[in-house]
Amino acid sequence: NMNFLPGIWWSLHLVLVWATPPVTSSWWYMGAVGSSRVMCDNVPGLVSRQRQLCRRHPEAMLSIGRGVAAWTAECQHQFRRHRWDCNALERGQRLLGRVLLRSSRESAFVHAISSAGVVFAITRACSQGELKSCSCDPEKKGAAKDSKGHFDWGGCSDNIDYGIKFARAFVDAKERKGKDARALMNLHNNRAGRKAVKRFLKQECKCHGVSGSCTLRTCWLAMADFRKTGDYLWKKYNGAIQVVMNQDGTGFTVANKKFKKPTKNDLVYFESSPDYCIRDRDVGSLGTAGRVCNQTSRGMDSCEVMCCGRGYDTSRVSRMTKCECKFHWCCAVHCQDCLEVVDIHTCKAPKSAGWISRT
Repeated sequence: NMNFLPGIWWSLHLVLVWATPPVTSSWWYMGAVGSSRVMCDNVPGLVSRQRQLCRRHPEAMLSIGRGVAAWTAECQHQFRRHRWDCNALERGQRLLGRVLLRSSRESAFVHAISSAGVVFAITRACSQGELKSCSCDPEKKGAAKDSKGHFDWGGCSDNIDYGIKFARAFVDAKERKGKDARALMNLHNNRAGRKAVKRFLKQECKCHGVSGSCTLRTCWLAMADFRKTGDYLWKKYNGAIQVVMNQDGTGFTVANKKFKKPTKNDLVYFESSPDYCIRDRDVGSLGTAGRVCNQTSRGMDSCEVMCCGRGYDTSRVSRMTKCECKFHWCCAVHCQDCLEVVDIHTCKAPKSAGWISRT
């Protein structure tokens, strides 16, 4: 159960790769007639319910593949200044799988952001007419009213409810086969991720009338940029709540009574995180040897924190930068290329720099 997430995401990432080479490629499954069964049967790690959805909606797998790329990039952006920088994803599913074996805050974030990525990708595909099973939100029709007055629904409102429904059915299918504590934790964090995308659905309007006056308005609902979801879930990661199972095994209670009970929007975890200072296969840590640190920072990217007290090396490098930029009326900025010499600080490796493994 715990190994499911990295396996399926890695496989769906490959679906995206398979679907983009030239038509002459032997991996060109998506465009071939009757190929959905072949493709779906070759994605490892799917449970029967997921294979059914894959065969029924093969074009959705390509959208999910794009969603994988989006949430992977967002995860790496949010953790870029931390010891664990989410780049284990680039090293293959096994290393990420080790991270997710622990019921840690990092695992909670990955489940939430990946679930959000599926919602975002499927919803976007609906609006762009890429899926046969959905289109724009069918509920957003006719006249309506808001704080600014009357308006007409028009354009194409993002069908977020369909995206959430599909993501819930596909992503949660594996977890619903298990009744253990980890399955409940994953389901909770998956749902928090889906809710985060809907949180930033915003109403956009276009004015009609004389000289652009808003005597008439046409409005639609649109998802915000995925970065807003990532930033929100990052705050939830930092405020994640450690929990334990309740006595009857149906839900959670806080591990420390001083903290608030988690809501449906909060991320929850069971285990404390490792420090990620050294290369350790068992916890999925690449270590911080060679990572760039900030000598003047007092945060997580500082050389003291990032390098775990091991110290750092400094190298002087030259790079080209834009300088002496001047604004020219009306619409241009002209800059010169300048050679800049800067110091780059990188964390020292521990005395034993090889992989640590306790197995």
